[in-house]
Amino acid sequence: MSSDAYVVGIDFGTLSGRALVVRVADGAELASAVHEYGDGVLDERLPGGRELPPDWALQNPADWLAVLRNAVPQAVAASGIDPAAVIGIGTDFTACTVLPTDAAGTPLCGRAEWSDRPHAWPKLWKHHAAQPQADRINALAHERKEPWIGRYGGKISSEWQFAKALQLLEEDREIYAATERWIEASDWIVWQLTGRETRNVCAAGYKGIFQDGAYPTPDFLAALNPAFADFPRTRLGSVLSPLGAPAGTLTEQAAQWTGLPAGIAVAVGNVDAHVSAPAARATEPGQLLAVLGTSTCHVMVSDRLVEVAGACGVVDGGIIAGRYGYEAGQSGVGDIFAWWVDNCVPDAYLDEAARLGISVHDYLTTLGAGQPVGAHGLLALDWMNGNRSVLVDADLSGVIVGLTLATRPEQVYRALFEATAFGTRRILDAFVEANVPITELVVAGGLLKNRELMQIYADVTGHPLTVAGSTQGPALGSAIHAAVAAGAYPDVPAAAAVMGRSTPGAYVPDPDRHAAYSELYADYLRLHDYFGRGEDEGGNEVLHRLRARRNAARGSAS
Repeated sequence: MSSDAYVVGIDFGTLSGRALVVRVADGAELASAVHEYGDGVLDERLPGGRELPPDWALQNPADWLAVLRNAVPQAVAASGIDPAAVIGIGTDFTACTVLPTDAAGTPLCGRAEWSDRPHAWPKLWKHHAAQPQADRINALAHERKEPWIGRYGGKISSEWQFAKALQLLEEDREIYAATERWIEASDWIVWQLTGRETRNVCAAGYKGIFQDGAYPTPDFLAALNPAFADFPRTRLGSVLSPLGAPAGTLTEQAAQWTGLPAGIAVAVGNVDAHVSAPAARATEPGQLLAVLGTSTCHVMVSDRLVEVAGACGVVDGGIIAGRYGYEAGQSGVGDIFAWWVDNCVPDAYLDEAARLGISVHDYLTTLGAGQPVGAHGLLALDWMNGNRSVLVDADLSGVIVGLTLATRPEQVYRALFEATAFGTRRILDAFVEANVPITELVVAGGLLKNRELMQIYADVTGHPLTVAGSTQGPALGSAIHAAVAAGAYPDVPAAAAVMGRSTPGAYVPDPDRHAAYSELYADYLRLHDYFGRGEDEGGNEVLHRLRARRNAARGSAS
C-alpha cells in the first residue's frame, strides 16, 4: 500500500459537518475541520420567518454544500498533504433526513415561490410531525399482514421516508406534485459530488422500507391514499448500490468546491451510525456498536435473519455486504443532557463552572460522580424526543419521578445519564430475547469524552465496553468506504482491519453497582411499560393525551 495515498471522510451531522483526512495505508487521521450549519435545525421557523408547527425539524441544504466548500479545503490544508494525493471521498449523513427535489436534484426549497412552504424543505431525522401517518402505515401493515413489517420490529417510525412523504402528500399537494425525486440527504450529497443520482442500500433498507428487492406494493400504498400508489415508482430509485462501491467520480464543479482533483472516486452514500462500524472494527456477528451523540444508534451484523421486537430494521447488506445488519436506537441522548443544561441549571452553577474553567456538563458530572446507586432517589424515562426502540413512538415524552424539594440539578443530570443507559439495556435485551446474541458492546461517538457516563453504561448493562479508537467514527468510517471505492482494499472488512481501531475492555462493570442498577432497571421497566404501552397492554395513554393537548393548544401541523 502506497504511504502517500489519502482519502477524505465527510460526516454530515445534526448541527455541523466534519471533514477528516485519513492515510489509506494505516488509517492515521492527519487533520479535520468542522463547519457549523448557518441555519442549524429549523424547528421554530423557516429562514424567511414563517413559524413551524409542533414537532417539525427541517434543514437547509445550502448548509450541507457549505461543508464541501469550507470544511474539506480547511482539513486538507491543515493536513499538509498535496491534494493530488487524495484518491477518494466518502460521506455519511443523519437519517432519515430526506428532501424533495426536481429531476435534476435541485431542492424545491430553493425555488423562490416555495421558499416559505415548510414541506419544500428537507425534513431532518428528528422531524416527528408525521406520527399520524406512521400510525396509519403500521395499522394497515398489520391488518394486511404485510411481510415487511416484522423486519422493523412491528412498527415503522415517523422519522422515515414513507411517513414523511405521506405527510407531504396530505398536507401540501402542490409541493408533492412538484416532487420529482424524494431522496435521502446521504444520496443527495453524493449526487452533488458526482453529478449522478444513486441510492444506497443502507438508507433505502432501514428508512425506506425496501425489503427483498421491493418497496411496499402500489396496492398497499393506495389503501393509505389513492394518490400515494405510484410514490416509489415515480420518486424513489429502484436500483440500489452496495456500500463501499463507487457512486461515480468527482465532477469539475465539486472539485472547485473541495479543492480536490476531479475524477477521484466518490463512495456510495451511507448513514452516520452504520458507517461507524468499520471505524470501530465492529464488523463481526455479536459485536453491537452504540454510537452515542445527540441520539444513539445501535447497529450490529449477523449471519442470521430474525425479527427483533421494536428494532428499527434488519437489512441484507445494510452495514456489511453479505451479512444482515440490525439497527435500533434512542431518539434523544446527548440532546437530553443539553436540554437540562440549557434550560434547568441555576445561574450559580453556570458561574461556578466558568470560574473553574470547565463546561457546565463537566461540572454537573463531577458533582454527581461517585455517589451510591440510587442515592438521588430519582428514576427517569429517556423519551424527551420520543422513543425509537423498542416502543417506536415519537409521541411519547420524558418522565422524571422521585423529585423532592431537596433534589439538586446534578442529581437530575445523573438520573438522565442513567435513563439513557437503561434505554440501551432495554435494546440489548430485545436482541437477546430474539436470539441475536451480543458478545461485545462497542461504543463510539462524541459522548465518549465523558468517562463517568461510560462507566455508568458499563455498570448498567453489565458489559465491558470496547471503545472506538477514533473520536470521529462516522468520518473515519466514511474514509474507509472511500478507500474501498477507490480500489485500495477489496472490501470494507479488509479495510477496517487496517484503518479502524478500538480498545477492548476500556470500561469494566463493577459487579456490586451492576447488581444495584439491575434493581433500579426493574423499576425502569415498570415505568417503561406503564407509560409506554397502551391500555390493552396494561399501560395508559396519559403521555399521548398530554401531547395531544399541547399540540391542540399550539396549533396543529399545516
